[in-house]
Amino acid sequence: MTVSIIIINYNSFRLTSDCIRSVIQFTKETSYEIILVDNASAECDPALFLNEFPGIRLIRSDKNGGFAYGNNLGVAAATGEIILLLNSDTVLTEDSISQSARYLTAHPGAGVVSCRMTYPDGRIQYTARRFRSISWELLDLFRFIPLLMPYTKRAKRMLGKYFRHDTNLQADWLNGAFFMFPKKIVDQLPGHQLDDRFFMYGEDQLWCEQFKNLGYQHLFFADTTIIHINSGSTSLSKQLGLRKTMMKHELEIMRLRKGKGWYYFLFKLIYTGKESTRNLIKAIIFRMTGKLVR
Repeated sequence: MTVSIIIINYNSFRLTSDCIRSVIQFTKETSYEIILVDNASAECDPALFLNEFPGIRLIRSDKNGGFAYGNNLGVAAATGEIILLLNSDTVLTEDSISQSARYLTAHPGAGVVSCRMTYPDGRIQYTARRFRSISWELLDLFRFIPLLMPYTKRAKRMLGKYFRHDTNLQADWLNGAFFMFPKKIVDQLPGHQLDDRFFMYGEDQLWCEQFKNLGYQHLFFADTTIIHINSGSTSLSKQLGLRKTMMKHELEIMRLRKGKGWYYFLFKLIYTGKESTRNLIKAIIFRMTGKLVR
C-alpha cells in the first residue's frame, strides 16, 4: 500500500517545510509520496520547496481556489491507494502515517481515519465529533446534564470537548488536519472529486457526511499523536468572522442532512441563538478585559 500525502501551501513556507521535514523524518514503515499543492502563494517561489525536498511532487495552482480545490488537484495526481490530506501546520513526532494506514487497512468498512492531535503545549484538540443535532445542541447548552452522566456514556454520546480522545472509537466526523481515506471513495463521489462548495472550513464534516451516505464508517485512532499548531487569529473581528462562516456552513450541512423542514428550522433557531449569544459574550469579555476567549 502506498499513501499519497497531499499538503496545501498558501504563503506558509516555513510551516509547510517543517511539516514535510517531519513526514520524511518519521515515516519509515510504509511507502508514500508527498504531493505539495501551492495555492498561488505570493510569499516566495514555490520552487524553493524542491531545493530542500527534491523528492516531492509540486503542483502549482494558478489561483487560490481554497482548501478543497487544492486537495482535488492533489488527489487527481495521486498514485497511492490511500490518500492523506495533511495540514501544512501539522508536525509528526512519530510514524503516525504508517500506524494510521495499518489501522485503516485493518478496517475494510472505514471511510476516514484521523489520529489524536495536540496543540504544541500538549493540550488535546477535539478532533472526533458528533454531527450536530437538536438534542446535541440542547445538551451542550445545558451542559450540566451530560456532566452528570458517567464519563463513558457522556464521551460516546457527545464526543468533542466531552471526550478525552484517549480511546479508539467510531465518530460521525473527524478533523481535516489529518484526514486519511481510501482513494477508491473519490471515484464514488459526484464528479469523482471531493465536494468543493466551501472555500475553507467545514469541508471535513461535509465529506464525512457524504462518505457516510456511501456506507463508510469514520474511525478515531487514539494510538498515535501529531501536533497541530492551529494557532488561530488573535483578532476579535477575524475570529468572529470565522465563527460566522462556520455557522453558515453548519447550517448548509444540516440542510443537506435533514432538508428544510421543521427539524432544520428548529435546529437553526437553537443553534444560531446559542452561538450568537456566545459570540456576544466573547466580544463583551474582550472589550472589558482585552482577553480573547476562544
